[in-house]
This record gives sequence, structure tokens and C-alpha cells, in this order.
Amino acid sequence: MTLFNRNDGTLATDVAPFRRVMQFIMPTRTESAVYYEQELDLTRAQKFIDQYNACHARPITVFHLLMWATTRALHERPRMNRFVVGKRVYQRHGVWISYAAKKKLADGSPLVVLKRQFDPAWSFQHLVDFIHGDVKVGRSDQLTHMDKEFNLLLKLPGLLLSLGLMIVKWLDAMNLLPASFIRGDTQYASLFVANLGSVKLESAFHHLFEYGNCPLFAALGHTKRVVAVDDDGAFTSKLVCSVKYTFDERIEDGLYCAQSLELVRKMVEDPTAYGASAAAEPVVEVVEAGAPVAEPAAQPVEATSPAAA
Repeated sequence: MTLFNRNDGTLATDVAPFRRVMQFIMPTRTESAVYYEQELDLTRAQKFIDQYNACHARPITVFHLLMWATTRALHERPRMNRFVVGKRVYQRHGVWISYAAKKKLADGSPLVVLKRQFDPAWSFQHLVDFIHGDVKVGRSDQLTHMDKEFNLLLKLPGLLLSLGLMIVKWLDAMNLLPASFIRGDTQYASLFVANLGSVKLESAFHHLFEYGNCPLFAALGHTKRVVAVDDDGAFTSKLVCSVKYTFDERIEDGLYCAQSLELVRKMVEDPTAYGASAAAEPVVEVVEAGAPVAEPAAQPVEATSPAAA
């Protein structure tokens, strides 16, 4: 491993001079954060969800559509799948998404955070089956990688813990952090998704973590009906939900980011037009949470242009 090579990414060589200088002008994610909000029109998406749930034992929500859409968008728009470490920009290897789930819908219930690699070639059902198996294990009493890591770290005195984290950050900046450490850590990801709608909350702008290298955070809110005006000027209502994003501007400019998130919005609002099928396929059995499984009928990734009507 050379100074500028990492096990989770390759040094980006097409970064504009101004963006390279930004790493020194704004050295932290906190001061580089850009906030972006979308309102998703769920008129067609809810019809797709109802059709899918009528054909499958494993139900879906808008969360599954968002996970599917962001996986494809991060593949189709690869400069969104970058990160900053040691004042350098890297192209990440693969699409890695971390997401949070409550073990139970109750006050005081612990939060489980999962990180998995998602293949953009998976069909929509394959991704849904993968997530269902993952969350089922996460909500069980089985300890996750992060649980084991935290339990070990919290046995250390506070001073040693702080020193240990400083060493980890230094090793990370020098590209010396072991692959085994990065692979299981939820803060080394392409995207972090918080499904606030699952606990009936509105979306919120979330901070980016200085620890790790995740440059994009998405918070999905609950669905609701709002008053709208149709093309004839008459009052009506529509089903919507909001997604609030926080983005590290150092990896790419705001226009590229906005266009990428606009692609996500289009895919969530009209999944059928981008290749998602509500029809049942052979059930994908997830034997081990997070382990890639055989795809029965993978669909080609052509997210940049909707399927012909």
C-alpha cells in the first residue's frame, strides 16, 4: 500500500484545482456541509408499493424505494461516491450504505446501525429481501460488529479511549487503517440513511461525522397528505414525504450533487419507469445478514433514462 492508495478507495485524479484547495480552506466536514431538501410526490410510488405488497410476503415502504434509488444513483453518478481523507479526494470501491433501525418501536429501545454493500445490478425484489433479512438479524439479540467494537472500547478509561481515537484518525489520514477495521465500521460508507418515518417523525437535517469518511446523510420523514393545486387550478390533496440531505461539498460541486439527488427523486416517485417490478420473483433467501446472495434475475442498470412506456 502506497501513501496515496487505500483499501476502500482510489485517489481521484480528475479533481479540479479549486476543489483540491478546498480541502485546506475547509478541512472538516462540519464547515463543508451543504443542506438540501426534497419533497417526494408519492402518488405513483404508493400505487407501486400497494401492488408490490399485494404480491409479496415481505412488505415494503418508501424506505426501500429510497435505498434502491440511492444505490443506483451512486453507481450512475460515481462522483457522488467519493470521500475526503487526509485532505485528498478518493473514489470509493463499491456502493456501501449504512442505515439505522430501532430494535423495537418503543421509547428506550436501542438503535441498531447496519452497514452493507449494495450491488446496483440487483433487482428491486432482491434488494428488498436482502434488507429484510439484514434488519431481522439486526433486531435480534445477536451482537453486530459495532456492538462488539463499542463494548470493547467502553472498557477503556476515557483518556485512553480519546487517545485511541486520535490514533485511529491519524492511521486513517496516513492510509494505514486495516481493511478489516474499515469494512465493518458504519461511518466508512457512501451514504448513511436514517428512516425517521418508521417512528412517525418528520425528516431533519443531520450532521456529518468528523470520524470516518461518510460524505452524505439522508433523513427520510413520514408520509402525509398535503393540500395541492392541480393543473386546472382546483384544490386537491396528495401524498408526500420529505428527505433532507447533508452533503460534504468538498467531494463534488453542488450542481452535480443536486442533479444526482434529482435522479433519486425521479426513481422513488416513479420506480416502474426505472426498471423496478412489483411482480413476484423466486424468493431470495438471505442466509447470513450482509452476505451477497445469488441473484435470480438481475435487471440491467439503466437509471439515467426511464423505460419506454
